[in-house]
Amino acid sequence: MVAHLLRLKLTLLRNGFKRSPWQLVGVILGAVYAVGVLGMLLVGLVFLGSGEPEVARTAIILAGSAVFLGWALIPMVATGVDMTLDPARFVTFAIPMPQMLAGLALGGLIGVPGAVTLLASLAQAAAWWQHPAAMIAAVVCAAVAALTAVLLSRLTTSASTTLASSRRFKDLSGVIGIIPLMLLGPIIIGITEGLESSQDFLPALAETLAWTPLGSIWAVPGDIAVGHWGAAAARFVIGVAFLVLIAWLWKLSLARALVTPPYNAVTRRGAGKLGWFSRFSATPTGAVAARALTYWFKDPRYGASLISIPLIPVVMAFAFAPMGDFGFMLWLGPIMAFLLSFAISADISYDNTAFALHVTSGVSGRADRAGRVIACAVFALPVTLVFAVAPFFFLGSWQLLPATLGLSLGVLLSGLGLSSVVSARYTYNVPLPGESPFKTPPGSTARMMIVQMLGMLVLVLIALPEAALALAALLTGAPLFSWLALAVGLVLGTALLVIGVRVGGAWYDRRAPELLQAVAINK
Repeated sequence: MVAHLLRLKLTLLRNGFKRSPWQLVGVILGAVYAVGVLGMLLVGLVFLGSGEPEVARTAIILAGSAVFLGWALIPMVATGVDMTLDPARFVTFAIPMPQMLAGLALGGLIGVPGAVTLLASLAQAAAWWQHPAAMIAAVVCAAVAALTAVLLSRLTTSASTTLASSRRFKDLSGVIGIIPLMLLGPIIIGITEGLESSQDFLPALAETLAWTPLGSIWAVPGDIAVGHWGAAAARFVIGVAFLVLIAWLWKLSLARALVTPPYNAVTRRGAGKLGWFSRFSATPTGAVAARALTYWFKDPRYGASLISIPLIPVVMAFAFAPMGDFGFMLWLGPIMAFLLSFAISADISYDNTAFALHVTSGVSGRADRAGRVIACAVFALPVTLVFAVAPFFFLGSWQLLPATLGLSLGVLLSGLGLSSVVSARYTYNVPLPGESPFKTPPGSTARMMIVQMLGMLVLVLIALPEAALALAALLTGAPLFSWLALAVGLVLGTALLVIGVRVGGAWYDRRAPELLQAVAINK
């Protein structure tokens, strides 16, 4: 049965490559990249082994602890990621628990993440090439560590099966997952500054982690290299005991998940609560706007864009504030307008088969385009105004306020018009409804990048008039340029918005069946 589960994992992976040659290309490129990283890691470990063993020991403990944390936490937030051996899929099969556990555990090593973890764990033995006993111990500990990492991910996956069956949990975890990604730069800067101010911090942290389940198994070879055989034996026992503990907990969690599988409870709501549909007029445009706005606040693929809004100023502050340059705050309004206005450029692609509602109900292209623009403008316009005006309360220079407003509103209006054309003319594969916002569908990267980059380039070009006037106002300080930027931004932006809705509507009317066929393929 264990061999059958492993063959099933290999078969599923092989069939996944047959869906699209681009997916196979992506996996090959990922494997080549992983091999390159492993090669550099091996060279670095050999070089590290030529120095003091305490330094290598500290580095390996910290890196190994981070690997364990990654394997434990990522499955909890990466909802929608492909899981070919998801325990929930075996609910109806009477597979003996020991064979199930062994098959799922070993199956976790099949694939790029598992293979890379195993090879990286074995590679750390190269750091002890000057200490034969430590090198042998490192190989044994690598096997324990790789299996521990896989079991950690399996434990968190099966333990969170009930939560993962909840749509609310999926949406929330998928949206929250973008926060650490966007703040990765500030986090790295903060850690770097902390390390520079305290050079003894890392060895102390490694010593602490060495007595915890996260770092104990990684510390064993280093302890042997420095002659601490008693500590090495104690930490090896901690590491093996941790492996046995999580295996036992995984067994309990998996048994419960298989015997009492989770279900989605039906949410009961009072009659007459129509949400956004009760706030818009009973017209095709109003219905489309209400539907689109509902997606903006309930679909994690859209929510990821909304939650990133307050994080952008934080990232820019960490990039420019240390240099004493706060002028970046003047550009927050145009940047927000640029990003929010282009956010609906893939609206039809995100609809997927739900776009059939628009086609079968006979909604006109102009009503569809206008409804989606109104939905985006409901929050995009206030956000743009806030970020365009708020910086002047801190920086002064109120004479530049009309220029900033003109550029921000011009970009927002022009971008909404451009997006109305792009989404009706070009479609590409996006994460399906209910999937993680971070998932990249196979074969979509090249087309998506081309459409997005060309679209953003066009948006920059059509916003050049108000941008040039705003720059002139900034350089000369003349109020005339500032007020001209406001006037041009409003007039030109409004004109481009109207043109975009009409042109996009015409494209929509001509291509509605083709659009439905295109987005329905990605399912």
